[in-house]
Amino acid sequence: MKRLLTRVVTALVLVIILLVVFFRLPPAAAAGLLTVFTVAAAWEWGGFVSANATPWRIGFAVTVALIIGLLGLANPEKIPVMPILYAALLWWCLALVLVLRFPVSLPTAWRLPCGLLVLVPAWVAMLTVLRSPSGGPELLLLALAVVWAADVGAYFTGRQFGRTRLAPRVSPGKTWEGVGGGLVATALVATAGAALLQLPAPGLVLISVAAAAISIIGDLTVSIFKRTVGLKDSGSLFPGHGGVLDRIDSLTAAMPLFVVCAVWLGYLQL
Repeated sequence: MKRLLTRVVTALVLVIILLVVFFRLPPAAAAGLLTVFTVAAAWEWGGFVSANATPWRIGFAVTVALIIGLLGLANPEKIPVMPILYAALLWWCLALVLVLRFPVSLPTAWRLPCGLLVLVPAWVAMLTVLRSPSGGPELLLLALAVVWAADVGAYFTGRQFGRTRLAPRVSPGKTWEGVGGGLVATALVATAGAALLQLPAPGLVLISVAAAAISIIGDLTVSIFKRTVGLKDSGSLFPGHGGVLDRIDSLTAAMPLFVVCAVWLGYLQL
């Protein structure tokens, strides 16, 4: 109960920070916050080379910061958004294979490039929503909310009704019943969000449920890398949640698909 309370309080604080940054500060502040979280996640990902690999952490964080810095300063029309997101979706298809075949050997040389495919496209997707004339902080907040709803719904449904394990060799606590509860929660939040933003609900619910479904792969994939180096959490920044990666692992897979589907269905303009 104490851990759950800690998780709830931490989540509320993070939501308040997001609301203030998104709706009370200049637009550049939101992009800056997303960048800070992404670079912090890169620092943690560097630990997947070795649990005590500080030079790798520093080097990878700097590399990611330089890449997204160049992309952030570029003319939005010159950023190849869709090719980047398509590459990310191909990566998540490969990641699903890794999840299904786990335990598998993850060569050290692969781990940092995989981190680029996880973090950079997610940042590009979120920045695209922020910058889009048909997007903005409202739509980005909704995209985040539907993934969080999937996490929360899966957690509580799994605790109450979970019987059939989803991926016992990767994450023994996750169940198919939890997945079902998470998807239902996502659909409800997406429906409410569509009403608030005055968007067509059917398409938005479809996009959100698809993003929530692939978010599970993001969560399980990060778990694979943590297990490879014997880590329980990627960090300890957020009490009750762990590190930045522990908090955004689902989003890294969900955001590229959310943006791709939103563009396809006309909800988002590039």
